[in-house]
Amino acid sequence: MLDSAATSHAALMDETYRHQRLFYDLTRKYYLFGRDRLISELNPLEGSHVLEVACGTGRNLQAAARKYPQCAFYGLDISAEMLTSARAKVHPRVQLAQADACGFDGAQLFRRARFDRVFISYGISMIPDWQGALRMACAHLTPGGQLHVVDFSGQCGWPAWFGNGLNRWLGKFHVTPRLELEEALGNAAADIGGTMRHRQLYRGYAQYGVVERPR
Repeated sequence: MLDSAATSHAALMDETYRHQRLFYDLTRKYYLFGRDRLISELNPLEGSHVLEVACGTGRNLQAAARKYPQCAFYGLDISAEMLTSARAKVHPRVQLAQADACGFDGAQLFRRARFDRVFISYGISMIPDWQGALRMACAHLTPGGQLHVVDFSGQCGWPAWFGNGLNRWLGKFHVTPRLELEEALGNAAADIGGTMRHRQLYRGYAQYGVVERPR
């Protein structure tokens, strides 16, 4: 059950992607760089349980489930429209649910309170309370579990005209790069007594962070 703020955000996402979801994967492959790197670096052990927060059309879950067939996969998204595409795409063994990234209960949604890997790929830039989403994801990690996050960065290695143009384009889809991601991940890691690492990708086009809960 979504609260009033989450319901409002869900309606915005449904309106934004009601038609775009039909060609979303075809267009996003040209500028959502780093998604496949994240999937490769998840590297879960056999039998692990892996959750994608803000799973969208299910593209990443489909690829991850294919790469790690001995793991169990779960996905949640606030948009019912995006989940319609995801359900048509992913294997039936992938469990999906509509939920708010900032306030979900894994045990209630999937009968699993903790996950060995949680990942968010180009999702935090669309979540209003994105710091809350990071804390919620970390709260669902098993001992030794990891949260992986990839998203837009500040374009520090690119000409100003490129960064300005990209940000104007992203704004049309309610996307805001989170330039404080490294600090927010550090805070989320501290909350659970864990560790964090963060790096820039593609000359600052994207950024990638990992939080690990202690064993």
